[in-house]
Amino acid sequence: MTGTLETMQPAADADLDDDAVGTLRSLSENVVFRVWGGDWCGDCQNQLPTFAAALDEAGVDPAGDRVHHYPVEKNADGSKSGELVDEYDIELIPTVVVELDGEELARFVEDAPDSIAVTLANQLSTADLTA
Repeated sequence: MTGTLETMQPAADADLDDDAVGTLRSLSENVVFRVWGGDWCGDCQNQLPTFAAALDEAGVDPAGDRVHHYPVEKNADGSKSGELVDEYDIELIPTVVVELDGEELARFVEDAPDSIAVTLANQLSTADLTA
């Protein structure tokens, strides 16, 4: 884990989608979550604590070795900088990428219509990634 995002502390009062949590729970222990965000970012403050709660409920420690935090800074020109931002083409935050053996399986980007957990679960439900 490169850095720590305070916004990845699980929200105590999160309204979680049971199906999404079930999908996250069923994933192989080799699946990794890469989370780009900024504690300064309003969207991250709103979305990441609920995602962290969904991970926690699914048995994935949001601060554990399967969840990599990548703090992002906003530059004067509006672009983003931080570790692996260019490599993963991160333009909006939060962005969460789910990988298995270095292969991207699912991606949530800040402007998706559903929550992080629901968006990722919908993308992952079509793949056979169960433990």
